[in-house]
Amino acid sequence: MKRRPTGFAGTGALLRLALRRDRVMMPVWILVTALLVVSMPGSLGSVYATAAERAQAAASMNANGSLRALYGPVFGDSLGALTAWRAGVFGAVLAAVMSLIIVVRHTREEEETGRQELLSAAMVGRRAPLTAALLAALVANTCVGLLVAAGLAGQGAAGAAALALALAGTGMLFAGAAAVAAQLTESARAAKGVTAAVLGAAFVLKAAGDAGTAGGASALTWASPLGWVENVRAFAGERRWVLLLLAAAVVLQVAAGYLLAGRRDLGMSFLPSRPGPAEGRLGTAGALARRLQRGALAGWSAGFLVAGAVFGGMADGAAELVGGNDRTREIIERMGGQGGLTDAFLATMAGLFGMVAALYAVSAVLRLSGEESAQRAEPLLANAVGRIRWAGGHLAVAFAGSALILLLAGLGLGIGHGGEVGATVAATLAQLPAVWVIGALAALLHGAAPAYASTAWAVAGSALALGWIGPALNLPQAALNLSPFAHLPRLPGTEPLSWAPLLALTALAAALTAAGLTALRRRDMTA
Repeated sequence: MKRRPTGFAGTGALLRLALRRDRVMMPVWILVTALLVVSMPGSLGSVYATAAERAQAAASMNANGSLRALYGPVFGDSLGALTAWRAGVFGAVLAAVMSLIIVVRHTREEEETGRQELLSAAMVGRRAPLTAALLAALVANTCVGLLVAAGLAGQGAAGAAALALALAGTGMLFAGAAAVAAQLTESARAAKGVTAAVLGAAFVLKAAGDAGTAGGASALTWASPLGWVENVRAFAGERRWVLLLLAAAVVLQVAAGYLLAGRRDLGMSFLPSRPGPAEGRLGTAGALARRLQRGALAGWSAGFLVAGAVFGGMADGAAELVGGNDRTREIIERMGGQGGLTDAFLATMAGLFGMVAALYAVSAVLRLSGEESAQRAEPLLANAVGRIRWAGGHLAVAFAGSALILLLAGLGLGIGHGGEVGATVAATLAQLPAVWVIGALAALLHGAAPAYASTAWAVAGSALALGWIGPALNLPQAALNLSPFAHLPRLPGTEPLSWAPLLALTALAAALTAAGLTALRRRDMTA
């Protein structure tokens, strides 16, 4: 008689499999997250060279409600405290996104594609897949924590350890949230969407609390896990008991995930999707693609509009915040052009929106991979729907959706700034050719090498890192030019509009897309 496996049997093998599958994606996330944090003391030290400059900057930042909403309050004027202020929350957000991707990828996505059912036919326990996914997330967050602690040890060992634990703890908290979402929802996309919505709500709560109250004392700030990160007060009289609060929340989330996992059948969920009736008619592949992606596009659109309004409201205070600091002016002008400081700030924000929009483009294009791996593409292609029409519907959503969210970002920038809306809209739309190049590269990878399609995330992340961190690190222009965004005109400002790079990048995007569609038409569909 065959012995029934224990609940955790096979966890080690599944963990090794997860780490092998993520051997590219996981190191990229870890290095980008750690680099964002550990690079800050050097760049901030070159901007604020003296204690007096740092104290003045901290006072100015704490007096600016918009900056407090974005980054949180500053609790000290040391380089370590400024690093925790500038990169702490954003490092925690990156760790959270990394964790939710890892957990959903190795739980709900495995069930959705049917691979988990094959693995469960062997000696694999009921709780082994969830345990392996959480352990993979723990490995990734531990690496982030160790790199941050080592990189910031020179600023103070206690502060470095506190910030490292806060980042790793936040990552594990959202790993637990993803574990719960994977049990509640029926698809990997829905699980990621629910967890991302929780992360977005946490940021909104923290921003609302910090905007209205200085010192991180607002009840709204304390209601957000991201607010706990800033209230650890790394390098400024650490509050270690906040880390215990974070640890308790992680334990509760993970326990809830295990409890739910033990009460459902493989492939099932507590919140099953409702099968129709569909509203309207879906007579074309393009209409189906729009229906499938409209929720994500609506979320990105709302986020870009609100973020544009917030950054636009900060533009008028840019000159006051920078004051006479030549190094800060140099960084902003290197990112945004040589026009007036306000125009350079707006151009910098337009470039940032473009780089983030590339993440949306990759996500929308790789919906093709999700549909194919979940075997939902084959029933469509078995009918009178060709591969080009099927893929073209999703690509049209990706490229047109990128234009829409950048249009809304420019509109928000103009409204928040109270200036000429047309100029800010033109500045954000000028980012489109570079966004389309990265989206087209994702289409090429899906068509020619579907097993490596997720590499497009690394490309988009590298472009974001080069554009956002590169100027502060004073990287050579040759390195910055590796990103397609480095070749775009910086608008608004006095820099004349050059159509040559826009047309060249658009042509490159068209060529990459055509190559991807050609490869898709010629290869076999993946199982």
